[in-house]
Amino acid sequence: MKIITSSLKGSFFLLLSLFAQSVYAEHEISAFKDIEWAKPQGFALTSDIYVPDNSAHKMPVLIIYHGGGWLLNSKSIMDDLAQYIAKHAQIVVVNVNYRVLADVDNTTTANQIIEDAMGAVLWVKDNIAQYQGDPQNIAVTGDSAGGHLAAMVTLAGQQLDSDGFAGSSLGFTPSYLPKGKNSEQVAAQNGLAVQATILSYAGFDLYAAAKNGFESANNPFWKWANATPRGMFGPNINLAKNPDFYHAVSPQHYIVNQDVRALGPQFVLVGSDDPMTPPASSANYVKQLKDAGQPATLKIYPNRTHGFLDSGCPPYSSGCFSELAIPIVKDMIDFLNEVFAIH
Repeated sequence: MKIITSSLKGSFFLLLSLFAQSVYAEHEISAFKDIEWAKPQGFALTSDIYVPDNSAHKMPVLIIYHGGGWLLNSKSIMDDLAQYIAKHAQIVVVNVNYRVLADVDNTTTANQIIEDAMGAVLWVKDNIAQYQGDPQNIAVTGDSAGGHLAAMVTLAGQQLDSDGFAGSSLGFTPSYLPKGKNSEQVAAQNGLAVQATILSYAGFDLYAAAKNGFESANNPFWKWANATPRGMFGPNINLAKNPDFYHAVSPQHYIVNQDVRALGPQFVLVGSDDPMTPPASSANYVKQLKDAGQPATLKIYPNRTHGFLDSGCPPYSSGCFSELAIPIVKDMIDFLNEVFAIH
């Protein structure tokens, strides 16, 4: 009996090993680079789309927003992540650009960044079928500032307004809208709904960020962006007189009970040694979601600081994507495979 049990156990682990290899086995992808999807204020917004070559069927889609403190970087910093997922999962990956605060002569506002992130989702739903993507199965992800955008897309899809971010509504007008629809119609049809969200060392509270000096020269991201420090909503809005503006761009402001609006599952991850977006912030966000009955999972990765999902070997993450990120990206793929029932 012991021999049979041992044999069965060995067979089980062999099958498990083969399954893991098949899940993460690398396959070829087709790349569609710099696809322009909107041009707000004459500023071209583009995406890179990666499509697995080994599927004849429509596949779920993952939209990626890059990080950079809302002031720096472009989609290129997420390219290693985008390509790895497309090469190791049956998922179409869309890596998008958005306006950062320093763009358009340092006049972009925080709400416009969110409107770009929302517009990207709406464009993908309208166009991704051309790239073997399934518009009914969309996930969003981002790291740091990009995580903030993914959270806003997930939570604030009902806060749309054709009059824009003004007056008492402080509503968003996505940079791309489906033909023949306005912002209110998109909101009424829950057009920004996504089926899953992955938030990597994300920012959740721009009110707190502003209170802690984000808009001042004490924030080094302004210097790194070669931009003059200023208010994130322009010269006439400030934290003391207009706190509602800052709350309106903070994801936690939009958490609702599950019986009001059910959200897709959220996977929230952060490094144990992250000084910029510490684990306590992610833990608090996940607790708020769970208290509202929304599905959410938190995972804290030991010996990881900020930016470990960025491409290459950036000095601030103390290592390279290949060594720091891949084990965690496999967890992200597992999460998406479970949500979308990919086998």
